[in-house]
Amino acid sequence: MAADLHCHTRMSDGSIAIDELVLLAKNKGIGTIAVTDHDTFAGATRAKIFGDRHGVEVIQGIEISAYDNDRDRKVHILGYCCESPDRLEGLCKKIGESRRMAANIMMQKVMRLYPIPAEMVMRRAQGCTNIYKQHIMHALIDAGYTTEMFGSLFQKLFNPRGGLAYCPIEYPDVHDVIKQIHGAGGLAVMAHPGQYDGHDLMMELADSGEIDGIEVWHPVHKKEDIPQYVALARLKGLLMTGGSDFHGMYTSHPCALGAFLTPDEQLSELKKRKKLLKANG
Repeated sequence: MAADLHCHTRMSDGSIAIDELVLLAKNKGIGTIAVTDHDTFAGATRAKIFGDRHGVEVIQGIEISAYDNDRDRKVHILGYCCESPDRLEGLCKKIGESRRMAANIMMQKVMRLYPIPAEMVMRRAQGCTNIYKQHIMHALIDAGYTTEMFGSLFQKLFNPRGGLAYCPIEYPDVHDVIKQIHGAGGLAVMAHPGQYDGHDLMMELADSGEIDGIEVWHPVHKKEDIPQYVALARLKGLLMTGGSDFHGMYTSHPCALGAFLTPDEQLSELKKRKKLLKANG
């Protein structure tokens, strides 16, 4: 049974609605998806209810934005099957407030350079839990300043090294994030270790036993790195997941839903480990 365990909706930085994601999965014959919106569970429950109605299994998940302070790099941690997601509410709220403050500053800077009304950005963020750079870029596209979401204008405005409108977001420490996912009764998986130069952190988290799994199959990963991820996961007894990191049109790497999948045996192992977690309290 095909399983795409990394999908985003309009509740965070995806471009399609929850029901559209479920129906797209159904039409493509993808039997299982995980809704892993950034720093929110807001759409996960609704997606599960809608999925049950349409014969698509929805695993409730989240992708938490974190920081590797030792290496001064961003990192994302996927949380799956959290028994008590409310325990992550404080963490998500804190990240959301930081993102909202940064977004407001970036909007003001952009509007001084390009005279778009704030309403254009807010309308494109309607229904979302926050404002993302993609919403600002969408407004700029519709205003005729560019035709690309992540092209030269995005780099001019939002490149962390000198972008004219860039404002940093404060993220929590990665080790604390993993601890809080476990505290919520969930499984913690390091997302796309090939992104943000995360190999060293992946090795550290695998050696320490902090993480439960590695996202092995992902659109940004190099083919030659996959055998290394698989070997490490087998050596350390870690879960191996895969997903398209689907964002619809709000993406820097166009990728169709289901283009990268989690193998059946790994999906079964994830469910098995969740049952063990629940049984052990």
